[in-house]
Amino acid sequence: MGHSGAKLRDYSADSRMLLMSGLAVIVGIAGAVLSWALLRLIYLCTNLFYFHRWNAHIVDPGANTLGWKAIFLPVIGGLLVGLIARYGSDRIRGHGMPEAIEAILMRGAKISPKITFFKPTATAIAIGSGGPFGAEGPIIMTGGAFGSLIAQLLKMSDAERTVLLVAGAAAGMSATFLAPLSAILLAVELLLFEWRPRSLVPVAVASVVAAAFRRLLLGANPIFPMPSSTMPVSHSVMLAAVGAGVAAAVMALLLTKGVHFFEEMFEKLPIHWMWWPAIGGLGIGLGGLIFPSALGVGYPVIERLLSGEMGWGLIAGVLIIKSLIWMESLGSGTSGGILAPQLMIGGGVGAVLAHFFPAVQPGGWPLICMAAVLAGSIGVPLTAVVLAVELTHNSTLMLPLLLASVTAYGITVLVQKRSILTERLSKRGYHLSREYGVDPLETVMVAQAMHTSVFALPETATRRDAAEWLRKMDERGGQAWSHWQRLFPVLDANGKLLAILTRTQMMASAHEEELDKSLLEDGNRSPVTVQPDETLRHVAQIMADNKLSHYPVIDENGKFAGIITIEDLLAGRSREALRETDRNRVLRMRWSFGASPKVAVETAAEVVRLDGEE
Repeated sequence: MGHSGAKLRDYSADSRMLLMSGLAVIVGIAGAVLSWALLRLIYLCTNLFYFHRWNAHIVDPGANTLGWKAIFLPVIGGLLVGLIARYGSDRIRGHGMPEAIEAILMRGAKISPKITFFKPTATAIAIGSGGPFGAEGPIIMTGGAFGSLIAQLLKMSDAERTVLLVAGAAAGMSATFLAPLSAILLAVELLLFEWRPRSLVPVAVASVVAAAFRRLLLGANPIFPMPSSTMPVSHSVMLAAVGAGVAAAVMALLLTKGVHFFEEMFEKLPIHWMWWPAIGGLGIGLGGLIFPSALGVGYPVIERLLSGEMGWGLIAGVLIIKSLIWMESLGSGTSGGILAPQLMIGGGVGAVLAHFFPAVQPGGWPLICMAAVLAGSIGVPLTAVVLAVELTHNSTLMLPLLLASVTAYGITVLVQKRSILTERLSKRGYHLSREYGVDPLETVMVAQAMHTSVFALPETATRRDAAEWLRKMDERGGQAWSHWQRLFPVLDANGKLLAILTRTQMMASAHEEELDKSLLEDGNRSPVTVQPDETLRHVAQIMADNKLSHYPVIDENGKFAGIITIEDLLAGRSREALRETDRNRVLRMRWSFGASPKVAVETAAEVVRLDGEE
């Protein structure tokens, strides 16, 4: 008799998850290949710009012997990036992750196929010419673009396109850092906007496959190998980790504010944005002249910090020069990532603290602050901790890593409204909430919210009975018209629903001729119904699909049980609001002299009535 309730289960996954997982294998392989290709392209550009040779092997741009001439190389690189952005695709501007988020939330996970080519090309030029960026953000965007391209070629929903886009992004990060678990966590904390098997399983498959193929292409060793220490983590180190988290939070806030400041400064320039990366490149060149190690991705500097090198010259170069040129050039709208630079800057913070904090293994405090700065800056504490472990294969410092990262994360979410990832989206008029929870409508059943005190009509009711009922309501001062009830069920002797009349139908029947005619003929004999054991979220979906706001409720035996209305859906929301705001003391300790303590239990009065009676 209309809608039959869906069987409730813990998860909504279906066989499509298997198809998505199969496609995720392809996306994972592509992510590893794209990561390898981009890294090789960066090395090639670096060799071309700074050493004038055709070579795709890793090289440090800070080791160049060009002197003052090297100042102009980032300017040339910035000019090329600006040309690619203007005449290729302006979507290459930025560090990748905000653009991926925007594609997921605002454009149905549709990314132009051009991004798969232009983004890595622009990134290789930007970093190869000395840009102080990481490759991971652009690889995330490139992998996501490939996943989106596969999804766009097939018949898929927005949700499924999002899964493949995020799978490609996770594959890119997994292959870049050889960090499959942190890539999955990044997807969960930042990109998926849900926690469901239908998305988590394909993303995990893509990440693992990408890491496996990365081992074949680039080797299986950790990016920054660090020996595990047998030294136990003392209580003083744990307390100091809180201080490290505070320091990392301050640095994360400064970096975020700095990037936003330079973005605003560039927006005020009276020239086209195509020229901004070239102007940003001038800052890179000057900074590189003072501190050559600030140029490029900076992996050699990170290795030095993690090995225990803590000279003040190195620390000053990282915290001042690297930070300034990174903020300035990123604010210019060029193409480059943020993870590797923040790891380096966080390492610089840790190197400072290591001079004053309790001793841990060499490079311990730089590693702890790397994770903490990343956690505070982009709001991914779990990703940051696991990434630190996967990059070094050193789990000895897990506890201080967790404590410092969560401390930094807690401080930054209290202090700043937007992160470095969401500020640009906010300027475009979009609001992005980084908090996810179970829909309160998913936890309240129809039986808890429906109206059970309902005026019903017998199957023998006629139009004359409808007219008589309306007359009595008018005599009561029109109370019927202010009453909640808009549907009137017609029931047989056993309480089974035979038909439904709306209030408008009742009024029309009362004014029709043939008053002895049964109301059954005027009502809807096949109404859409819901069941008491369905969730309010399911009812909300039915209302959205059918554009109706009132539904009869039928139990498993087919008997009429009540009516659910759109107003009743607010019961779930109000329950959630009370859960957040209604503060009561449930247990009260009562102490009496010379007697053992007694516990008094207070029972809170019911605030929201769920029986529907008025």
